[in-house]
Amino acid sequence: MTKPLDVLRIHPDDNVCVATRALAAGTQIVCGGVSFKLAHDVALGAKLALAALPSGTKVLKFGEPIGTLTAPVPLGGYVHTQNLESDYLQTHARGAFVEKTGAASRK
Repeated sequence: MTKPLDVLRIHPDDNVCVATRALAAGTQIVCGGVSFKLAHDVALGAKLALAALPSGTKVLKFGEPIGTLTAPVPLGGYVHTQNLESDYLQTHARGAFVEKTGAASRK
């Protein structure tokens, strides 16, 4: 029987992997050519850094930026609201953003 994946790197450009199930501290993770041991228990869906990421780094998931780190995260560290600020623009705000910056809207 095949062992289920512990984590998944959704896109090759991602700098985080995603836990596919709850994982205990001490679990050895191998993902995207990177290996690390979990320092803490993590829940299903947790984002884990695939490198030491300094504050200000754009976090990539699905090959797209999902936010900017507000604090450094070590290799294998948990990436979530305590250290990640969303870059999401709400739909009603996009028009004003495009108008203000001249950026092309994404369809």
